[in-house]
Amino acid sequence: MKITHSEAYNAVILELKGNVMGGPEAAELNTTLHNLLEEGKKNVVVNLADVKFMNSSGLGMLIGGLTTMKNGGGDLKLANATEKIQSLLIITKLITIFEHFESVDAAVESYKK
Repeated sequence: MKITHSEAYNAVILELKGNVMGGPEAAELNTTLHNLLEEGKKNVVVNLADVKFMNSSGLGMLIGGLTTMKNGGGDLKLANATEKIQSLLIITKLITIFEHFESVDAAVESYKK
């Protein structure tokens, strides 16, 4: 998995690419989120458009990310989840925990309110 980030308005967009399966990537995501919080950046959108596969450890990684942001006074939203990932979120009932948007623009727009 590869993580890149950019900024739009008052949100940081994290692009996840490849297979999201936890492990070392979880530590990388955690470090990235802590660095963002230290910089005062509290609104994060995770773009899942280029994620091919996600396992339970990958879901755990996203839950950890949401927890990190909430504990730091911020928020983490998901965008562009594929049908497979949406199904995974529904089956695990995590769809009720994460705010999900059809596009990154819609997720970023939600922070303007």
